[in-house]
Amino acid sequence: MKTIFITGASTGLGKATAKFFAAKDWNVIATMRKPENETELNLIDNITLLPLDVTNLEQIKVTAEKAIALGNIDIVFNNAGYGLMGPLEGTTDEQVVKQLDTNLLGTIRVTQAFIPYFRARQSGLFINTTSMGGLLTFPFASVYHATKWALEGWSESVAFELSKFGVGMKTVSPGGIKTDFLNRSSDMASHPAYDVFMEKMFSNFNEENFSDVDQIVEVVYEAATDGKDKLRYQAGKDAIELYAQRLEMGDEAFRKQMAQMI
Repeated sequence: MKTIFITGASTGLGKATAKFFAAKDWNVIATMRKPENETELNLIDNITLLPLDVTNLEQIKVTAEKAIALGNIDIVFNNAGYGLMGPLEGTTDEQVVKQLDTNLLGTIRVTQAFIPYFRARQSGLFINTTSMGGLLTFPFASVYHATKWALEGWSESVAFELSKFGVGMKTVSPGGIKTDFLNRSSDMASHPAYDVFMEKMFSNFNEENFSDVDQIVEVVYEAATDGKDKLRYQAGKDAIELYAQRLEMGDEAFRKQMAQMI
């Protein structure tokens, strides 16, 4: 029975992934900041809950040790994260630091905590939730994009060194997901000078056009089980189509098209 370790499992993609893998007879270690508040995953026999705030370096180390002590771990799914939206001019330094700390440094530090274990075993796989926002950009999400583009580049680079020890690294880049992301998993910055442009852009977003979370989970499962030496997996119709469009049009033409959103 294989085991997957998941960060950010209290809601959205993380929770759905935990349920899906458990239903496929995997052992699941689902981590979240407050496991004592969980009312669903705690009822599933092959899911173990552990506390983890990915901005807490000491807790990362302790939780990784606890997870490893439970038995063999085959996959670490770095999923914890959220979106910071709004104009850079209206973004506070606290918001910038929190976004980088959670989305980027959290993933790097969790990965560092498990590398020695995977290297010693000469096997293992890291899967990182990035975003179509790590492959292309929208207006008013610059710091969020900074973290996701960084994760894509970091994943590509570290994959070279990990491969020397039989350890894999993959990214899953979802588009919009029907998990109330824009309300539940986002932070918003504002500045009156940009309000009219913000309103125009966000009027174009409708979660009814997003993918069901199960569609994204299936791509995570594909990345986990296909055995391919492949780095990037786009997930969701919008992510697949927009990324293909960017590659076909070229960066500059695509950028000018996206500018029409505001």
